[in-house]
Amino acid sequence: MRFDKTFAPADGGSGAASLPGAASVTPSRPKRRRGFVDRALTPRAPISARAALIAGLVVWAIVLGVWSLLTYGGVMPDIFLPSPSAVIERGISMVSDGTIWPNMWSSIEVILLGFIISSVVAVPLGLLMGTFRIVQAALEPLVNFIRYLPVTAFVPLFILWIGLGLSQRVAIIIFGTFFQQLVMIMDGVRAVPEDMLNASYTLGSSRRDVLTHVILPAAKPGIIDTLRITMGWAWTYLVVAELVAADSGLGYMSMQAMRGFQVDKIFLAIGIIGILGLITDSFFRLLRAKTAGWAA
Repeated sequence: MRFDKTFAPADGGSGAASLPGAASVTPSRPKRRRGFVDRALTPRAPISARAALIAGLVVWAIVLGVWSLLTYGGVMPDIFLPSPSAVIERGISMVSDGTIWPNMWSSIEVILLGFIISSVVAVPLGLLMGTFRIVQAALEPLVNFIRYLPVTAFVPLFILWIGLGLSQRVAIIIFGTFFQQLVMIMDGVRAVPEDMLNASYTLGSSRRDVLTHVILPAAKPGIIDTLRITMGWAWTYLVVAELVAADSGLGYMSMQAMRGFQVDKIFLAIGIIGILGLITDSFFRLLRAKTAGWAA
């Protein structure tokens, strides 16, 4: 059979597009690029490194601006709030005469010793508490009781039990961080999905393999985050440890400055602690990115 007529589209387009029942295709419009404000106000939307840097610098500029306005503008007297230049001059003076270094190294020694000892014990014990219910049931009530006790209340007891010196200050750092680390690591281990454990057992893994090759790697990001957070608490307890019966350290320097109404020296000690804290925080952030970047 031969067809004598052909179908041609009335609008001059292709025949396939004009056949009955054929779906019409509408060209899509190009997506409008999202502006910075739109991205910034979207929950958990990523921003560029440049935008993050600018945002941080803006906040610092506001803080320094308000500080300068209060001091240089005469709103606050120097005896209560020193000017930024006064703090910088004090820092240059103490660096020049070398008096800042013994205090700074003394504080770093206390922090490192106390934090390392606390972490070496807390990480494996917290791992056991989060993995085995019997260990959790045995230790959690006592741990929860102790971690609510104020560290400052134990300062005179540590002086009585241990005496004055480095050991007493290190003990305060350990007491202030150990029990918090224990609970946070335990909770991080317990957050490992149960399906991962069941899948490992199904594939024939032993209990030891599940602990070392499933639970520990899955909990690693949380453990590093716990260490980063509790390091901040350790720097906070440093001042408590050095305010009483210390002969060196940044806290000791602050106490001596308070007795002489040297407020700029107090602000200098606070600033140094903050800078050292930022350095340790950056270290743990880098460690997490290098060893557990998959969880970012």
